[in-house]
Amino acid sequence: MSFKIVVDSCCEIPEEFKNDPRFESVPLMLEIGDYVIPDDEKFDQVDFLRRIAEYPKAAKSACPSPEKYMEAYNADAEDIYVVTLSSHLSGSYESANLGKRLYEETYGMKKNIYVVDSESASCGETKIALKICELAESGMKFEDIVEYIEKFRDEQITYFVLDNLETLRKNGRLSNVKALVASTLSIKPVMGADHGVIIQRAQCIGLKKAFAKMTDLIAAEIKDGKDKVIRIAHCNCPDRAEVVKKLLETKVQCKAIYIQSTGGLSTLYANDGGIIVAV
Repeated sequence: MSFKIVVDSCCEIPEEFKNDPRFESVPLMLEIGDYVIPDDEKFDQVDFLRRIAEYPKAAKSACPSPEKYMEAYNADAEDIYVVTLSSHLSGSYESANLGKRLYEETYGMKKNIYVVDSESASCGETKIALKICELAESGMKFEDIVEYIEKFRDEQITYFVLDNLETLRKNGRLSNVKALVASTLSIKPVMGADHGVIIQRAQCIGLKKAFAKMTDLIAAEIKDGKDKVIRIAHCNCPDRAEVVKKLLETKVQCKAIYIQSTGGLSTLYANDGGIIVAV
């Protein structure tokens, strides 16, 4: 059966899939004061980071409308799979579900539509979207893919180390972090996700130690990594991403490790120098 994978723009689609008609990214809106742009293929990371650095208040984002999702579902594909960032971080998941209801009210129950809350973001969404593609290409039935992906999502872990936590803090995304300390003290928290809620897993003095600790935590949690794919997303810091990749290669047995650059939404929240890892 034909299929289509719809993601919100927090999902970093790898270059080789960006022109693949089976994938569609529904953009969130990025806001820095009066400067408002869609998070799409025209996103300019360097210019956007400059604007964030110069703006004294919080940069913000707005999730896609249900109508935008509905439009994405209106395709020839019989099976539609939708991957959104964590429902604890955005209204994108709820909007995607509302879009599903709108589609079914307008066109009837003509196709299968499955919306999954990634309970992650960035490369965590990417891993789920690519796994769906792999399973659908193999001929697996829609119901079986849904069951598989729910388990796959629950077993996935996401970590991140950010050089600048200000955007997350100003937008109230760190309310569950109890021991957060000022980055001016060179103390860098190692963050993670608990069912899509940001938590602090550790804190270290300096980025080098934070990356080492993050990779130690990942290695401790991976029970059987030989078939696992690890994805690293970086915000304007490819050299740091390479450091993290090399640390993981010495500590974890896995199938492959891929590095990618953050798109607009991940750039907004990870900020310059941020690293995200999904396993």
